[in-house]
Amino acid sequence: MSMGIQISMSAKGNAYDNTKAESFFKTLKQEEVYLKQYQTFEEASANIGQCIDEVYNAKRLHSSLGYVPPIEFEAAYYQGLGC
Repeated sequence: MSMGIQISMSAKGNAYDNTKAESFFKTLKQEEVYLKQYQTFEEASANIGQCIDEVYNAKRLHSSLGYVPPIEFEAAYYQGLGC
């Protein structure tokens, strides 16, 4: 590849390649996008960014992380490393 980009696909027929990304976008749409009517692209971008930063990463509990928000999970991880 001329730009050093590689396709991130596993074996043919593996339906679980993008499950984390699909789950994230489904949640983002249900909890932010479908609830608002944005007037401009800038408004949509700002609101979606705010939702990701302030809700999805800081407050929303994630089952794959033991039902803690990512920001708390990350802090606990680094505390365990002695950082």
